[in-house]
Amino acid sequence: MSAGKADKKPVVPAHVAVIMDGNGRWASERGLPRLAGHKAGAEAVTRCLRAAINRGVGYLTLYAFSSENWSREPAEVADLTSLLRYYLRHKVSELHREGVRVRFIGDLARFDESLREELAKAEAKTRDNKRITLLLALSYGGRGDIVQAARRLAQAAKSGDLQPEQITESLFADKLWTAGVPDPDVVVRTSGEYRLSNFLLWQSAYAELMFLDIFWPDFNEGHFATVLDNYARRERRFGVRPTV
Repeated sequence: MSAGKADKKPVVPAHVAVIMDGNGRWASERGLPRLAGHKAGAEAVTRCLRAAINRGVGYLTLYAFSSENWSREPAEVADLTSLLRYYLRHKVSELHREGVRVRFIGDLARFDESLREELAKAEAKTRDNKRITLLLALSYGGRGDIVQAARRLAQAAKSGDLQPEQITESLFADKLWTAGVPDPDVVVRTSGEYRLSNFLLWQSAYAELMFLDIFWPDFNEGHFATVLDNYARRERRFGVRPTV
């Protein structure tokens, strides 16, 4: 083996996105209330973030609350928002000390004013951190993201600030909730399901997709390592023929 190959560094994705699925089923299998599953899932978030930091990942996006989740039982929605509020009040300072920048993407207007204020405070507190950017998708839907971007461009065109022929893929991406963030290199889903469920639809056009047959509360650093090892073995061509 040549020295060059021996010294070759492993390929690390700049951006990992995760559909955290299976909290409810994890709890059901153990005869526990769904809230217990969500709490266990929150602990898995900590493990996932730590693994991302240790591996040098720059961006980690977690699908925490979808736009469709609003249709769940009111009691479960209340539990989820209360859990979110708890972590905002008790974990943001720790994330700040660790150099984590926190961002929230989604239709945040659907949350009450006091929660929106806490989300804004968390973003402001961690805005200058550089170690990793943690994006939490809350009240998020990929179709809704595309629609709100189209509306913003349509409004600019209506007011005369933009001509239709000026609209490019790059300009459109700048109007998405993920503006300024590189597209995910890999999208991971737990729980054995094989679908994106309205998550980062535009942004995932060329993402590598990986599906794990475990419930999210069981996710650990070993699973994260498996994802990265799998990613490193894949050949990403973006529609271009591989060189011989």
